[in-house]
Amino acid sequence: MSARNPTDKEQPMTPNTQTSPAPQKTILITGCSSGIGAFCAQALKQRGWRVFATARKAEDLAYLREQGFEAFYLDYCEPETIAAVAEAVLNACHHQLDALFNNGAYAQPGAVEDLPMEALRLQFEANFFGWQDLTQRLIPAMRARKQGRLVHCSSILGLVPMKWRGAYVSSKFALEGLMLVQRMELEGSGLTVSMIEPGPITSKFAINAAAFAQKYIDMEASVHRQDYQRQFAKLQGGGTKSSVKLGPDAVFEVLLHALESDRPRPHYPVTRPAKLGILAKRLLPSRWLYKMLSDQS
Repeated sequence: MSARNPTDKEQPMTPNTQTSPAPQKTILITGCSSGIGAFCAQALKQRGWRVFATARKAEDLAYLREQGFEAFYLDYCEPETIAAVAEAVLNACHHQLDALFNNGAYAQPGAVEDLPMEALRLQFEANFFGWQDLTQRLIPAMRARKQGRLVHCSSILGLVPMKWRGAYVSSKFALEGLMLVQRMELEGSGLTVSMIEPGPITSKFAINAAAFAQKYIDMEASVHRQDYQRQFAKLQGGGTKSSVKLGPDAVFEVLLHALESDRPRPHYPVTRPAKLGILAKRLLPSRWLYKMLSDQS
C-alpha cells in the first residue's frame, strides 16, 4: 500500500444529500363498513396513508383487517368505545395522528311530531355527541404537534331542511354550528376543521334509514300515513334515483383536498343538488326556498 502524499490537498467531503423518507401520514376514519367510509379508507391506504378504521359489526371488522387495516369497534352511542378507540389509535401511532374523518352516521326518518324522544336522543348521540367526544379526545395530541386536520362528513341537510328528516337535519345543523365555531377557535393552532356536505351519494344510507323508520315510527297510526308509505318505499329502494347521484369517489376527491391542501376549505359541498341548495338559500326569499324544498321532498 502506497503511503499518502503529505502534499496532497484534503478533498472536501461530499455532503450526504439522501433524505429520509417522509413519515407516513396517519388518519382515523369512522364508519368504514360500506359507502363513503369504506371507499375513502381504501383510497387513502392506496395513497400511502396509515388508516385506522372503525366499524360496529364483527364481520365488517374482520373484513377490514383482512384488507390490511388496523380496525377497531366503535359505536358513537357507546362512550366507552369512543374512549377505547381514541386511546388505542393514539398509542398505536405514538400520538402522531395527522387527521380524523368523522363519517359514521345514520338518518332517523319521521315527521317531527311522530319522533319518540328516545329516537331523537339516539340520533344526536350517533351524529353529534359521539363526534364531539371523539374529536375532543384527539385534539390534545394534535395541539402538541401544532398540526392536524379535523374533517366531518356533514350533509347538505346541515344547511337546508327537508321534510320527514327532522331528526337527521337537526343533528347536522348542530354539527355544522359546533364544528365551525371550533374552526374559528383553532385558528393559529395548526389545526383545521372542514365540513363535507354531500347531497345524494350511492350507499346503504337510505336502506338503513328505512330500518330505523320501522323501529321507531308508528306509521300506521300517524296522520302522515300516506306520506310515510311513499317515503318508506323510496327508502327501501335505495333512496334518490337520479343521474345526479354520485359515488363515494366524489366525497374522496374533496376529502383529499381537506387533508392535503395547504389551505383546506371550511365547506365542501358535493353533488349538484347540494350546490344548488346552497345557492338557493343565498338567493331566494325564505318563503320561496322552503316551499321549493317542501315540494321536492
